[in-house]
Amino acid sequence: MTEDKPAFDPAAAEQPKLSGNQKRKMKSAARLYAVQALFQMEHSGQGTKQVVKEFLDHRFGATYDGDEFIEGDAGHFRKVIEDAVNYQGRIDQMTDRALVAKWPIARIDPTLRGLFRAAGAELTQSDTPPKVVISEYVDIARAFFPEGKEANFVNAVLDHMAREARPESF
Repeated sequence: MTEDKPAFDPAAAEQPKLSGNQKRKMKSAARLYAVQALFQMEHSGQGTKQVVKEFLDHRFGATYDGDEFIEGDAGHFRKVIEDAVNYQGRIDQMTDRALVAKWPIARIDPTLRGLFRAAGAELTQSDTPPKVVISEYVDIARAFFPEGKEANFVNAVLDHMAREARPESF
């Protein structure tokens, strides 16, 4: 009886093993990039394929004016973008229910709209624990709005969305 050995994959051999902390950082970066990409898609009219390619080719791990952007988790980035676009109607309705009646999603800052859509995609289409999703996207809100109250607003809206999308987690 011979043991089947997996074929040697030179690409895999060149890939360094990532620590759990590095993987988390890459997922966090992918989430930030997803919010930016969704914002860009809304303002430029670019499609999913075009914006995903642009971000993967020019933003992930790039250096601009001496600032180095972290390498993001490309698979997670793609999935968040695709799910946010494919399930946008459902996500926007869920966001609307979480907002005060006088503030439908169309009146929300476009950066926050992208954030709610990305977070909504993860809440409805992934197995990431809702509390992790909320925490990650509240951190992103703080990055975009360091002086404002948006992080508290995001926390409240995402908590409502998470309880609707995944009540069994609460």
